[in-house]
Amino acid sequence: MPVNYTTPAADQLFSVAGVRLGVAEAEIRKKNRRDLTLVALDPGCTVAGVFTQNRFCAAPVQLCRKHLAGDREIRALVINTGIANAGTGELGRQAAQATCEAVGGLLGVTAEQVLPFSTGVILELLPVERLQAGLPAAGADLKADNWHAAAHAIMTTDTIAKAASRRLTVNGRSITITGVSKGAGMIKPNMATMLGFLATDAGIAQPLLDTLVKDAADASFNCITVDGDTSTNDSFVMIASGQSGACFASESDAGWHEVRAAIIAVAVELAQAIVRDGEGATKFITVAVEGGKSVEECRKVGYAIGHSPLVKTAFFASDPNLGRILAAIGYAGIGDLDVDGVRVWLDAVLVAENGGRAAAYREEDGARVMAQAEITVRVVLGRGEAAARVYTCDFSYDYVKINADYRS
Repeated sequence: MPVNYTTPAADQLFSVAGVRLGVAEAEIRKKNRRDLTLVALDPGCTVAGVFTQNRFCAAPVQLCRKHLAGDREIRALVINTGIANAGTGELGRQAAQATCEAVGGLLGVTAEQVLPFSTGVILELLPVERLQAGLPAAGADLKADNWHAAAHAIMTTDTIAKAASRRLTVNGRSITITGVSKGAGMIKPNMATMLGFLATDAGIAQPLLDTLVKDAADASFNCITVDGDTSTNDSFVMIASGQSGACFASESDAGWHEVRAAIIAVAVELAQAIVRDGEGATKFITVAVEGGKSVEECRKVGYAIGHSPLVKTAFFASDPNLGRILAAIGYAGIGDLDVDGVRVWLDAVLVAENGGRAAAYREEDGARVMAQAEITVRVVLGRGEAAARVYTCDFSYDYVKINADYRS
């Protein structure tokens, strides 16, 4: 069960003018499940994305990058679950291209105006003929209020659909932001298999959107880790339709900072939902690192703690074996770290200072915090003013069971 997270109801996910979604059962890998999602965009939308840094990036990722770099307006997205179409070489690229051509034919746009996304088992060929056969049903299902269905249709090992939505008023105009994400395992920064799709009816100029999608990813999907594995298919895409009438061309435009903050907040909510639904997770952990010389070194410490199997299993067991946290801080890669200046808390309980165990620390206090479903590990490095946060979860027996049985 996810940690303190439930999927918003369908009526809590607001439609975004200019964006329609349709889902279908295409039997990509399994029968009797929604596994194909089509997103149709009205003319005038701007689209930007960031993708996995894995060198074995999937064929659809390769094609998405190519199409986004082109001079054609993006008019559709297509997402399948079950098969990742990664590690499939030239045949995989042909399948991704055939997918775009099929969507283009259905919607009356060119293949270059379509972005394809896949998630699921790696090293298996995409049954593109099944995908093509399912597209008419997805097209017939296209509607603006279909975010809830889309959130379910993009799931793989997720136990729960992930979505977020909000509205704000800026310069007298109502702006809507809605997004969905999927992911529960193979989650690590550098685009933590995760997919995220976020749309707004604000108008955002392409250069501004290109910057925003990177900033939002750095504050959200690049701050999460479940198991330290970076997938071949990770993608985060933003869509701005402009149909609210509120348009932004530069960072100096009135109201832009409010819109930017709201969009990033939705991205953070979607990213945290992935960690809360981490494979086998029973606890949600925030690692807050402060007092660094740079954000980069704060993140190094946060990731070292968040990735550590020893730390994560201790949290699962509610065992305050907190020397594991100190060890992770020590190997994070800060060569000139003065450990005597480092302080560590579990929530409000001071655990370590002056190079060792805090004099006031009591084991029962640590055990009490470790038993909670949500925990904050706070690390103060004592070297500067920079700070960063990383979100992670524990490792349970179920993580092994889920991944041992993944293909069965």
